Amino acid sequence: MSPASPSSPPPDDAPADTAFAPAAIAHTDGDSDAAPRGHAVRALIASVLGYAMDGFDLLMLGFMLPAIGADLHLSGAQSGALVTWTLVGAVVGGIVFGLLSDRFGRVRVLTWTILLFAVFTGMCALARGYTDLLIYRTIAGIGLGGEFGIGMALVAEAWPARLRARASSYVGLGWQAGVLAAALLTPLLLPVIGWRGMFAVGLLPAVASFFVRRQVEEPELFVAHRERAAQAAPHDKPRALRLLVADARTARASLGVAVLCSVQNFGYYGLMIWLPAYLSKSFGYSLTKSGLWTAATVAGMAFGIWLFGVAADRFGRRPAFLAYQAGAVVMVFVYAHLSTPFALLIGGAAMGVFVNGMIGGYGALISELYPTAARATAQNVLFNIGRAVGGFGPLAVGAMAAKYSFTAALGMLAAIYVLDILATLFLIPERRGAALE
Repeated sequence: MSPASPSSPPPDDAPADTAFAPAAIAHTDGDSDAAPRGHAVRALIASVLGYAMDGFDLLMLGFMLPAIGADLHLSGAQSGALVTWTLVGAVVGGIVFGLLSDRFGRVRVLTWTILLFAVFTGMCALARGYTDLLIYRTIAGIGLGGEFGIGMALVAEAWPARLRARASSYVGLGWQAGVLAAALLTPLLLPVIGWRGMFAVGLLPAVASFFVRRQVEEPELFVAHRERAAQAAPHDKPRALRLLVADARTARASLGVAVLCSVQNFGYYGLMIWLPAYLSKSFGYSLTKSGLWTAATVAGMAFGIWLFGVAADRFGRRPAFLAYQAGAVVMVFVYAHLSTPFALLIGGAAMGVFVNGMIGGYGALISELYPTAARATAQNVLFNIGRAVGGFGPLAVGAMAAKYSFTAALGMLAAIYVLDILATLFLIPERRGAALE
């Protein structure tokens, strides 16, 4: 079932490419011009909820670290390790649950990830010390890591091809919604119910898992694939990880996507972790004012995600990525040289559009590059490679700022988007509107 490379790439409006999507299924929603049906909308809601939990949890943990550290007498290194090992768990969970999803189903495995995350987040409320809290956070991270890629695959397979990027961008907006909810609710609830109460609230997503299991259907595309796989001889069944490097062209695309996801996460974490400190140290902004100016950047990110989905469906994946990557180079560099409050406010919003708007396109892009047998695996493996690399973003920005200046650190962030442009130009094929396998 390993796809064969064609002798030449198809035109942008080609319906499919045998190098990436053999044997398209005609009856799937992904190939229809009809409006999304009820099950497609429910699939989108489930996926948005899953990714919103991801954003809510990580920002909530950031708010709670001082209280947790004081109560459990943790060192600074131990407090930081709670975040680090959550991300490590997310990388592991992304890979494992991506593989499981391609074998057992999108909906079933998405339910598992939400339940695992909810139960062990709730367990954190019972932690008596650093070791057991670290274990609970790591396992909760494993559940968290699977949600993004499975949700993206589920939505891509359920929605019409003409709306695929827009639907993927709505899932990306789930993260922003979770971050916003954490920013608004955690300062209000934490003084009242404490950090243990906040972790207990984390049990609520378990309710969402029952909605997902009972109300969301497996996409017809995946059901058809599973039926064919059940009839195939064992030696004819493809291994999902091998399909990511099935031939030279697919391997180049996988490398390109890994670069894009790495730059995405590196830039996002490097910017968002240090932006409040940059505003405070360079311009003397108070914590409240730094938060408001950072919120403007987050608002720009949300608008950018929505706009990316519209642009990618209308003009193509590559043009949208290239426009945003060029915009990121320019706006991060410009932002590093702004100095007045109004300019920083508007410039931060504009920078946010380009720096994080691309998260709205990865779901559609990756879904169109790989067959159903490896779609969730590709989503989770490639995006979590990027997440692992992105974890070094705050470290690199901090080191550059300490040795040189924040302006130099922001200049370094601007430069990495040039690598993004090169990867898109030379490694990523255009697949807009392609029929999924």
